[in-house]
Amino acid sequence: MSLHALNTIAIRTRRLAKKTLLLSLIAGLSMPAFAQTVSEEGAPPPEAQLDVPEGLTMFGKQDPNVRRATAIVNSEIITGTDIDQRVALILAANDAPVSDEERERLRLQVLRNLIDETLQIQEAAANDIKVDEGQVERTYAQVAAQNFGRDTSALDKYLESIGSSSRSLKRQIRGELAWQRLLGRNVTPFINVSEEEVKEVIERLQAAKGTEEFRIGEIYLSANSQNRAEVAQNAQRIVEQLQQGGSFVAYARQFSEASTAAVGGDLGWLQLAQLPPALGVVARDMQVGQLAGPIEIPGGFSLIYLIDKRQILTANPRDALLGLKQLSIAFPAGTTEADATRRASEFASATRAIKGCGSADEIAARLGATVTNNDQVAVRDLPAPLQDTLIALSIGEATQPFGSVKDGVRVLVLCGRDDPQAAGGPSAEQLMANMEEEKVSRRAQIYLRDLRRDAVIEYN
Repeated sequence: MSLHALNTIAIRTRRLAKKTLLLSLIAGLSMPAFAQTVSEEGAPPPEAQLDVPEGLTMFGKQDPNVRRATAIVNSEIITGTDIDQRVALILAANDAPVSDEERERLRLQVLRNLIDETLQIQEAAANDIKVDEGQVERTYAQVAAQNFGRDTSALDKYLESIGSSSRSLKRQIRGELAWQRLLGRNVTPFINVSEEEVKEVIERLQAAKGTEEFRIGEIYLSANSQNRAEVAQNAQRIVEQLQQGGSFVAYARQFSEASTAAVGGDLGWLQLAQLPPALGVVARDMQVGQLAGPIEIPGGFSLIYLIDKRQILTANPRDALLGLKQLSIAFPAGTTEADATRRASEFASATRAIKGCGSADEIAARLGATVTNNDQVAVRDLPAPLQDTLIALSIGEATQPFGSVKDGVRVLVLCGRDDPQAAGGPSAEQLMANMEEEKVSRRAQIYLRDLRRDAVIEYN
């Protein structure tokens, strides 16, 4: 099963978290993740109203970096078990080992998430909004169907085996369903997008046709002059975990302080001018699938991941479907690096003689290579390094050999390409729906901020 899919299932139940790529074509529609403070239009952020002396003295011995493991939120207890079971879900989504220090930071972030979740459930209840057990069970069954072939008992056992529980996952589902319904009553009905706003967006979209835009994931960590060094070290540790195979989406959900943490740090489609200059300079030269950072920006540090890039209202070559012929050779057990390199060199020399897919089978037979054919391969489904290579190939050309001693060496021969149709852009109705969703998302952040401000929270 996909562990990452399990860790992110709750997002599927929240309409606010859905990102339709077609609808996010327009520059400026997505709320930038680096806009950390959500406030009403024209109102100064709360931090600007504080009067904090520069030469301050801390009284007492409390260490602000030490937080207790449990809390009481408006008289509702969050236990250590609640935290442990939610942490277990996150760790299961990451193959890389996690240090004790990293685990403690993760526990603190999970505690913050559970506090928000508790506040959302409490606010829904205060507004007489109830999520019946049947709907929670149906959503839980959908998760089981996606990962265990509709076997909820198998999902129960899996959760128990990783140190979590069905109760923890069902509470997360309940919280997000409750918050969705609450926003549907108290926020969504009061959001309006005018036809003039939509018309302006369409005009900007047409004017930007052909210009390049980027779909970027971001993990944002705030910092100030006092904790800058510590935050930079934390950001570097996250980079190391991601480079070892950690899930960017999972880490963004748990560590990012941006509003887009709920959608795994996905900023949507952006033009570089919409990013802080420091991020734009780095993103311009990145390849799809590349991670960069930590990058210092005003207010903190960012890690960015290039999910995809394209040209506005122009056919995306990564949407092309390819007909490919793969030639591969395996190395016997015990093959040394030197022997593998020699054999790979011979393989490379032979495959350079391929003149179209018609000659590939003959060369494969001569080399003792295995041949595999596939006529419906989407470019974007291939590893990032291969995507740019195949986009640049002409019909009948072969890639350079790639592989390893363990997996063997292979080449891909391009036999055909079905190019995508040029994108016509979203309709006015689609744009309006997307703009309404963005406005709801902003108001939801304000709503949650106010709930935190009014809450009575005791740390145990």
